[in-house]
Amino acid sequence: MDERIERARSFDRVAEEYERGRPGYPDDVLDLLPVADDAAVLDLAAGTGKLTRVLARRYRRVIAVEPLDAMRAIVEREAPAAEALDGRAEAIPLADGEVDAVFVAQAIHWFANDAAIAEIARVLRPGGVLAIVHNDLDDDVPSPLPEAYRDRMSALFEDRTHSPDQWREAVTRGPFGEITEASVEHEQVSDRDAVLAFALSLSLIAHRPDDERRRVMDELGAALPEGEYRFRMRTDVSWAIRHTTSPES
Repeated sequence: MDERIERARSFDRVAEEYERGRPGYPDDVLDLLPVADDAAVLDLAAGTGKLTRVLARRYRRVIAVEPLDAMRAIVEREAPAAEALDGRAEAIPLADGEVDAVFVAQAIHWFANDAAIAEIARVLRPGGVLAIVHNDLDDDVPSPLPEAYRDRMSALFEDRTHSPDQWREAVTRGPFGEITEASVEHEQVSDRDAVLAFALSLSLIAHRPDDERRRVMDELGAALPEGEYRFRMRTDVSWAIRHTTSPES
């Protein structure tokens, strides 16, 4: 099996850890976007629905598409107002122009390719919005994590296999206008178990064989004392408008 596919599928084995450890998104990030409250929107590669439930508090119709069964089951549990569908970025189970906006949170690097962007454009109405949402730590605030824990995580991230900005080139080649960017600050408060759940939910750990995964988590656990950890977060949102006509017109 291709390593990227194996890594993506590994999220299914850590779905509950993903739900517990991953930060949510602030509702006011939606205020930045040109998407009306009565819109029909798609949360593509919804994971456990961290963003889905935010969308469901705002928009008239919310569809969550997620290919992994265990992740999608949590969407159904935690965001019952949304429609949860089995599908993937290159084969979205919606009609042409069915939604006013497509959101992708924390997942665009898994399918930053021309086929996925074309499929996103297909289900978007002309003038619709593609919004890429990403949580990250505020680099201007010192991390609450111990140095030994941060060092071990840094070593693991040297194994990263994707470029976080690769999607921009694919969107630029598609039927979209220029990319606009903005951000919102928020805070995530986690206990020790939630911090470790976040680590286990990362594909660079989750995809490893059971014994190796346990060894890595034991090392991280040994470096992390009990306590409350407050993380200053930044939610970045980048969006582009689908052309109302094809570039050839």
